[in-house]
Amino acid sequence: MRGLGACYCRQMGKIILGLVAGLLVLAGGYLYFSRQSFTFLSPLGQPKNVRIKDTSLTKYGFGVLQQQIFVGSEITKIKILKDQPEFTSWYFSYEAASLGKKITGMYNLPSGRPGKLPVIVMIRGYVDDNIYYTGIGTEHAADFFAKNGSITLAPDFLNFGGSDQDAENILEARFTKPVEVLELLASIKNIPEADPEKVFLWGHSNGGQIALSVLEISKKNYPTVLWAPVSKGFPESVLTYLGELDDQGKMVVEAIDNFKLDYDPKNYSIDDYWADIQAPIQLEQGGADPLVPQEWSDDLARTLRGLGKKVTYYTYPRNDHNLSKDWNTVVQRDLEFFKKN
Repeated sequence: MRGLGACYCRQMGKIILGLVAGLLVLAGGYLYFSRQSFTFLSPLGQPKNVRIKDTSLTKYGFGVLQQQIFVGSEITKIKILKDQPEFTSWYFSYEAASLGKKITGMYNLPSGRPGKLPVIVMIRGYVDDNIYYTGIGTEHAADFFAKNGSITLAPDFLNFGGSDQDAENILEARFTKPVEVLELLASIKNIPEADPEKVFLWGHSNGGQIALSVLEISKKNYPTVLWAPVSKGFPESVLTYLGELDDQGKMVVEAIDNFKLDYDPKNYSIDDYWADIQAPIQLEQGGADPLVPQEWSDDLARTLRGLGKKVTYYTYPRNDHNLSKDWNTVVQRDLEFFKKN
């Protein structure tokens, strides 16, 4: 009996030692994995406190878009908006293939002009959708350029005119704007009357920021005129105007804060890609502009010139955001700039 008791004790000792060793291994494993960033998925679903990194907006980063090839589409004339002796204004559409969306706009075609014609893509600034109509913000300047022999194309942008709906994500809706213009630029080759080697940009206010984005992404020589451009980087360019929104921009601030958790804003900001601009720029700025301070354009001209870029800069001391007091002088200077380039 004593032998059996001793044997039993030895067996129990081994079992207890084994249990202790197992617990030590489990404890060590817990301590190790608790320090790691691994997420264990439960068969019941993802834990509510675990955040999944969003990558859906990566494709709109400037560095990514610089690698993208835009193939363009047919330019479709839909109906005549205005028939003048010197030109005809058409309501037109094109497909932004990379977005899978249709975009409409105003297309001015000069009359009785021989040969291939230069093309000016005109990019408007912000307009409230309650007062929007096709051509607002670009129509008068476009008429002037068309009378002087240039085709003009002014996109409505998504969510405006007869265009398809914009993205639900408010930042994605912003990031698609340069893409919409790049798709239009790629479509110019399909206009029989157009000279695809003579393409220019004209942008006003936020349209100026879009034009600068297009120059940086494309790295192409599209001689560009900018009227009072919003030249601050992202997200400063958005945050500056929050006071004009109904909710004082609370929704926008929240969207930007969430965006910063997953993305580097520098990848989406014009002020980190100035060196990629390869086109001459003519800058027009009113000294009494209440929306875009002259200091912004002063800084833009100084920065671009410091990088060896060709910038012609005109200021109009008494003028507003639309340069209305010197409008004739401004558009004539723009026409001369386009002809020279």
